[in-house]
Amino acid sequence: MRCRKCGGAASVEIRRHHTAFCNEHFTEFFDRQVERAIEGERMFTRDDRVLVVVSGGKDSLALWDVLRRLGYQATGLHINLGIGEYSQESQRKAEAYAAGQGAELLIADIPGEFGMNVEEFARATGRVSCSACGLSKRYLFNRVALDLGFPVVATGHNLDDEAAVLLGNLLHWQTEYLARQAPVLSGGEPHLVKKVKPFYRTAERETAAYAVIRGIDYIVEECPNSVGAKSLLYKEALNLLEQAAPGTKQSLYWGFLEHAQRFRAVDDPALRACVHCGQPTTSEVCAFCRMTERAAERMRIRKGSPEASAPLAGAGRQGQTR
Repeated sequence: MRCRKCGGAASVEIRRHHTAFCNEHFTEFFDRQVERAIEGERMFTRDDRVLVVVSGGKDSLALWDVLRRLGYQATGLHINLGIGEYSQESQRKAEAYAAGQGAELLIADIPGEFGMNVEEFARATGRVSCSACGLSKRYLFNRVALDLGFPVVATGHNLDDEAAVLLGNLLHWQTEYLARQAPVLSGGEPHLVKKVKPFYRTAERETAAYAVIRGIDYIVEECPNSVGAKSLLYKEALNLLEQAAPGTKQSLYWGFLEHAQRFRAVDDPALRACVHCGQPTTSEVCAFCRMTERAAERMRIRKGSPEASAPLAGAGRQGQTR
C-alpha cells in the first residue's frame, strides 16, 4: 500500500474510502474528519470550554488529545465507577495522560460520594450493570458541567458505536431512542448541558490507529460487565458486513442522519428540576435520585437500620473533583 498523499509506504488503510495513508498524512486525515464533525454540526468553537468525558480507553483519550492539539479548550472528566481493578486502571491511564500533557483532569468518584459502586446500585435496584452505569455517567457529567460552567460535554462515541446503537434500535423499533440519536443533543433547557460526539465520522479502527501513532497509553481491556452485551453482538454483525462491503457502517448511520427527522418527536416531554438534586427530569424525582435512594433503602433494610427512608449520603451534591 502507498500513501494517497505522498506516495510513501502507507501504515493505515481506510477501506471505506478506498485509500491509505502514512502516519503523518493519516493524522491530517483524522484531524479533518474531527474538524468537519465539529464545524458541520456546530458543536462548539475554540472560545467554548469543553468537558471531555475520559474513561481511560482509546476513544476518549484520543478525543481529548486531538481537541487539545487542534486548539480547543478541553478539560477531561474521569468518572470512577468503582468496578474493582478495571476502574483503578482506567483512572490511572487518564491521570497518566493528563500528567504527561499538562492537561486538567477532574475526577468524579461514585463510591466515594454515594457510598456504593454502580454494580451495587444495579444489584440493589434490579437494573443490569450497564443501565446503572450509563445512568450514573449521564447524570454526573451533566451535573459537573453545570456546576463548573462548561457549556458543552463531548464523548468519544465513534462511528462503530453509533451504528451499533442504531442497529439495535431499528431491530426493536425503539422510536423514542431513534428520535434522540444524533451527533449533537442540544441542551436547550435549564440545567441541561449540550452533548456532542465529535467522532461520529470516525471509525473505531481509525481512533485506535490515531492512539497508537500518537503514543497514547490506554486501557485495552473491555469493562468486565460488558460481557454478553447486545451492543457487542451488533458490532460483530456490522463488522462482518463491513468486511464484505466496506462503508456499510458509514452508509447505515450517515443515511439515518439524513432521514432522522421523521423519527423526531413533535413535542418533547416538558422538563422540570428534580426536587432532590435540581437536575432536569420529566418527573418529580430524577431517575438517578430514584436509583440511589432505592439502593440506599434496600441496603439499610438488609442491615436492619431504622433509617430506611433516609436519602443516600451525597445525593444531589457536587461530585468530588480535582
